[in-house]
Parts: sequence; structure tokens; C-alpha cells
Amino acid sequence: MLGKVVKKNANQFLVNGRWCVARGNLKDQGIFVGDDVVCDDRENVIEKVCERKNVLVRPPIANIDKMIIVIAPVPKPDFLLIDKLLIFCEKNEIIPVICVNKCDILDKTLKNQIISIYSNIAKIIMTSAKNDDCKELASQIKGVCTFAGQSAVGKSSLINALHGQDVEQVGDLAKKVERGKQTTRMVSLYKLGEDDYIADTAGFSKLDEGLLDIDEKKLANYYPDFVPYLNECEYSSCTHTKEKKCGIAAAAKRGDIALVRYENYLKLYDAIKERRRK
Repeated sequence: MLGKVVKKNANQFLVNGRWCVARGNLKDQGIFVGDDVVCDDRENVIEKVCERKNVLVRPPIANIDKMIIVIAPVPKPDFLLIDKLLIFCEKNEIIPVICVNKCDILDKTLKNQIISIYSNIAKIIMTSAKNDDCKELASQIKGVCTFAGQSAVGKSSLINALHGQDVEQVGDLAKKVERGKQTTRMVSLYKLGEDDYIADTAGFSKLDEGLLDIDEKKLANYYPDFVPYLNECEYSSCTHTKEKKCGIAAAAKRGDIALVRYENYLKLYDAIKERRRK
């Protein structure tokens, strides 16, 4: 029997509606929610874990296809967090979707700002969980999707609206900037379609540590909007920080790259470099 792990409880795994255990040789390997597995349906034993697209340790989840990055007019969008999450997606081969929730109170200036910064990087959709306006979001749920964003932007409300009933409250994907209380303790997948799931996660507590493991010299490669201008740098070793003839800096100055994206790049570059010194 081929199935997907949708929930884990101690050493038991929920697959196709059945609680299964792992065969002995798989216990050291580890089995994650989101894993595609082969089970002996007579003994309810997992015999094989299929090759993974990606795997994240915190939260423990595998094979994420999309990340829904939720922002809202209130609280004010944290563009540095958004950029960190976009890098995280690029690094782990996850498709990002930026979901602007509470669009019923979104002013035109902020809407235009978000679109101008991110429209060439990720799909942008507008929702209002309060008004039950989530049709555009529902159309984006393909494969295994997880939600990310600041506290109080409405992640739980969106998941509840998609699922049709209350689910365990979703914690923050970026715990570093958490302002609310984190209540979820384990990852679960909720099925929405034949092969479509939303992930209820406890938060990516190692988000910053994972980003800081990137070589700062390769950081620009995780910015898809930077890539077209890399060959405009005078030196192939350009760090895009202080060099005079830098294609990235010039593009940001011209407005071809959003200035806030470049400023956030400089902050992350310095943070990664500082981490490597320790």
C-alpha cells in the first residue's frame, strides 16, 4: 500500500486512515509527516520511505510543495521576514505564494507597494478570512502546502476557512518574530483534495539558523530578481555590498530591483558573515 503520512503520534504514523508503525531498520532513518511511504497493509507496518523532495527538521515535515506566506495591513508587513521566507523557499525548492489577508482594510498605497516589490518573484493573491473570501487562495492549494507569516495576520482563520472547520491553531513559521502564544505541538496534514493538503505546523524554529548556513557569497543566487543582473558586475567575485561597479546595486538604484529587497540583502549578508566569524 502506497500512502502519505498525515500525522505522527510518538512512534505511530497515520497513513490512509490507518495507524502504522515503522519497520525496525527505518527507525534510525526517521519518518516525517509528509513522507510518501510503502506499507504492509496486513500488518500496518511501514516498509519503505520514498525519495523526498525536501525535508525540514523543525518543524518535522517532508515534501512541501508550496508555502503560503501570509501578510496583512495589520500588523504592518515585515519585509525582512518575507525575504527570509522567500530565500527559504528558493533553497528548499518550494513554490512561494504571497497571500495578502484582510484585504478589506488594505489601502491602495500598501497594495501597490507589495505588488511592485514581489509581483515578479511570487504569485500574489488577496483574501479576507473575515468575509469568507478565500476562493483565490483555495485555487492555489496544490500538493502539500504550509503557511508562514507573522502572528495575528490570520493564518489560523485562513486554514479554518479552507478546511471548513476549526483545526489546531497554527503556530508561527518564523518563531523569531513571534508575538503570540504558540500552541500547536506537532505537524498534521489536512486533506483538501485528492493529492492536496494543508500543513498545520508548530513553527520553523530553526529558520534563521538555516538561512545563516548559506554561504554569503552565494546569497544573491537565492534572489531570483537579482539573477538577471549578476553578469553586469565588473568582478565575478562581487559581493554586491560595497563594490563600485556592481550590477545588483546599480539595478537597485535604477529601480529595476526593489530597494527594500537590496537593503534586506545587505542585512542578511552581514548577519551570515558575522555568523561565520564565530
